[in-house]
Amino acid sequence: MKFGGTSMAGTERIRRVARIVKRQQDAGHEVAVVVSAMAGETDRLVNFCREANPLYDPAEYDVVVASGEQVTSGLLAIALQALGAQARSWLGWQLPIRTVEAHAKARVETIDADALIAEMQKGVIAVIPGFQGVSEAGRITTLGRGGSDTSAVAVAAAVKADRCDIYTDVDGVYTTDPRIVAKARKLRHVTYEEMLELASVGAKVLQTRSVGLAMKEGVRVQVLSSFIDDDAPAADTIPGTMIVSDEELEGMDMERQLITGIAHDKNEAKITLTRVPDKPGAVANIFGPLAEAAINVDMIIQNVGRDKGETDVTFTVPAADLARSLDLLEAAKSEIGFNRIIPDTNVAKISVVGVGMKSHAGVAATMFKALADRGVNIVAISTSEIKVSVLIEEDYTELAVRVLHTAYGLDAVEA
Repeated sequence: MKFGGTSMAGTERIRRVARIVKRQQDAGHEVAVVVSAMAGETDRLVNFCREANPLYDPAEYDVVVASGEQVTSGLLAIALQALGAQARSWLGWQLPIRTVEAHAKARVETIDADALIAEMQKGVIAVIPGFQGVSEAGRITTLGRGGSDTSAVAVAAAVKADRCDIYTDVDGVYTTDPRIVAKARKLRHVTYEEMLELASVGAKVLQTRSVGLAMKEGVRVQVLSSFIDDDAPAADTIPGTMIVSDEELEGMDMERQLITGIAHDKNEAKITLTRVPDKPGAVANIFGPLAEAAINVDMIIQNVGRDKGETDVTFTVPAADLARSLDLLEAAKSEIGFNRIIPDTNVAKISVVGVGMKSHAGVAATMFKALADRGVNIVAISTSEIKVSVLIEEDYTELAVRVLHTAYGLDAVEA
């Protein structure tokens, strides 16, 4: 079971979480719980780091920001004990959850779950802080923002859990953001592949890496709401969204929808480099420094070459990485040979996702026509086997989502 920051925001909510967890144990399950920091706490800790030194040491940053989950894991264990349950917290280094790669962006390598399983078999509820592990050098590491979902799936895989229930502030995965489209529908089942694409293009329900790990390890993931009343049925008896393999979904013999969902992401920034030499190696000189700094580049457009053997190159990066990207590119200006850098944060990425695309033509054409009919200009396009994404002006985000949700027949029929 995994509980996010809004579920853990304050002692009253933590007591409610304890009751939900205890109910599962009372039903005869062995239970491990992964918790996030209280809502807003990680941001507060990150700001402390920035105030202390804008160029902070990532290893010490991890020490600071990992403390948020340490607090909630201890509090939940205390709250469970108050209900008469046996419970204890296991910090990342105590299991241990071994990680590799960079501080603040670590990746789970192995989890030694033997001691954890032994305690669970004795009826002890294990409470594990999400988002953290330990490096080969014995230092605390964190998995990047939203990493508690990844921690939960990794623990579920390590203990060979029947299921990983992600309790959050929504009651499942919807065809799009219900705050934008009132007729958005909750999906009963989504494939790993579809959820991976939805998460990667802005659906905030699950972190991308957690879905990728669930797919790799075959962990069945269920998205549920933790905001149910104590006298309501147990949350896991209320239909959430189950994320499963393509094979399992086909076995259910369901009527498959062509498009599963529409996602949007305003946390993108566009960078254009003008008059880049149009020659072999020029593009590698641009993206090499960004890759070394672990900055993910998404959409890339190389414009038609100019007469002087030059071209403009446009691409997108996460908005949070814009300043660092600009610094790295300026530092590499002599190697790249560009004339100007033009950044733009007034953009949003809109994506349509669905495994039905594999067997149906015309999905992209429907998207382009629907947006054109409403005067929405497309700046960039990227595609995968089950996704089409476009970059547009941020001001048109909500309009584009609504238009596409209707265009693909996803609007819920009024009862």
